Amino acid sequence: METSSLERAQEWAKNPVFDSESRHEIQNLIDRSDDKEIAERFYKDLEFGTGGIRSILGAGINRINTYTIRKATQALCEEVLAQKTAGPSICISYDSRRFSYEFAKTAAEVMAGNGIKAYIYERLNPVAMLSFSVRHHNSQAGVMVTASHNPPEYNGYKVFWSDGAQVTPPNDKNIINHYYAIKDFATIKHIPFEEAVARDLIQWVGSDVEELYFKAILSKAPNAPMCKDQGSKLKIVYTPIHGAGLIPCTRALADLGFTDVNVVSEQALPDGNFPTVKSPNPENPSALKLAVDLMTKLNADIVMGSDPDTDRLGVAIKSRGEVQYLTGNQIGILILHYILSILKSQNKLSKNSYFIKTIVTTSLQDVIAKSFGVEVYNTLTGFKWICGKMNEIEKSDPSKQFVFANEESFGYLNHTFARDKDGVSSVSLMAEVALFYKLQGMDVLDALDSIYEEYGFSHETLLSLDYFGIEGQEKISRIMTNFRKLSDNTITGNTVLKVKDYDLGIEGLPKSNVLGFFFENGDQFYLRPSGTEPKIKFYIMIQEKNGSLIEKKKSALAKADKLLAFIKDMADRA
Repeated sequence: METSSLERAQEWAKNPVFDSESRHEIQNLIDRSDDKEIAERFYKDLEFGTGGIRSILGAGINRINTYTIRKATQALCEEVLAQKTAGPSICISYDSRRFSYEFAKTAAEVMAGNGIKAYIYERLNPVAMLSFSVRHHNSQAGVMVTASHNPPEYNGYKVFWSDGAQVTPPNDKNIINHYYAIKDFATIKHIPFEEAVARDLIQWVGSDVEELYFKAILSKAPNAPMCKDQGSKLKIVYTPIHGAGLIPCTRALADLGFTDVNVVSEQALPDGNFPTVKSPNPENPSALKLAVDLMTKLNADIVMGSDPDTDRLGVAIKSRGEVQYLTGNQIGILILHYILSILKSQNKLSKNSYFIKTIVTTSLQDVIAKSFGVEVYNTLTGFKWICGKMNEIEKSDPSKQFVFANEESFGYLNHTFARDKDGVSSVSLMAEVALFYKLQGMDVLDALDSIYEEYGFSHETLLSLDYFGIEGQEKISRIMTNFRKLSDNTITGNTVLKVKDYDLGIEGLPKSNVLGFFFENGDQFYLRPSGTEPKIKFYIMIQEKNGSLIEKKKSALAKADKLLAFIKDMADRA
């Protein structure tokens, strides 16, 4: 007989494995007969999504807490031990979120309890530096304690494998199977932190590894001499939005030669409550407001902001009298075109060069890359798939030269020293792009227009609809079902050429709950439920080939608005 949410809650409330505060938290819900909250916390175990586990902080099996962190780590340890590697180790990093440091230490205790050495950074550090540590220490796995750009009430746990990339099949499936197989929290092995340090089962990672990382990313700057000579001419405003980016990002900018860097003081220090923003997501203009205000005050050239785990980069500039926020696609277009142009001018662009993007990232990048003779690979959404492709190419044809990887959700990578999106190297790289064009009397929007004039105009927009809890999951499922059943030959007056259902395992990609609609005129849109958040995302990509650039922009916006209205109506009726 299946155990109910209430029965699971009652078991938690009386289980001596859990501390008294955690037990009382659940007992209070039971005493108040808060059936909805009990169901939310106990109707299922946490699931691994595109990057691991992520949830609201709190007691319960469907929440992030010391015990679910232990359980996830035990599952990871079992998968690592199954590889039968001599002297296994796992690396750990953490961001500024509430309990990230404590959860990182908790994870290390479980690793030690399983006889696996844990390497943990002495201070909070970004995702890319965790990936770098995994590769540097030749470890079997890595853990990043973060909920990325989610609101303050969240935390999470990203799992990385021995290549430094986020875990992919079959290992991710095995880990979650191990997780579900753990029925009793009391069986999870762990050793007190200080005891494990004394026994050399836990080792702190210090500045020596950090220095190697900074040296590595500096070596991949496309035009370091220009930055060293002229970097003082670019006035930068940077904000870590209370995250892990302050020290590494300002260090990377300084290494490259950017001396006029102004940090938003109110957002400089790590703070898991993120008191100045609703959500610490640099994709959202509201998260960059203080930085934009400082840009206006100082008459600075560019604003750059990173999220708590510093794997995303947001950009704003003041152009033509108005503040302009760049999309992730626009930032990617600028960086890709810049890297390829500089490498070509330096005769360093190999005939075996390649670029990787996700299927929901602008296809204009395909056009740009191919014009330089660079091979393009498209993957499923998420840098785990991008870096999986990098590793696959590295093994099958090591002569190929990686130049860049990009996903539209503000993630970029221009080196092979880490295997995830890198906000630190992206900050210095975007500063380099902005400086390059400033020296020509242009800003980055001028540069974008010149690229559009040469390669054609593309307009991309993202619609993200949030649906919370059990009812939200059911709603998202209905939306996907209704779009799969859609038999219209035309949508908003445009002929549908084909529909791709990636859940069938097409184009050599793993199965994924993604639908793509392709129109005769070249426009596209995709929809997919998020793997880590209670939302469904719609990616709209418009192509315009006729008329002046102004006419193309106007037409593209009108087409996107029509498609957005259609999608919202479909979602509302689901």
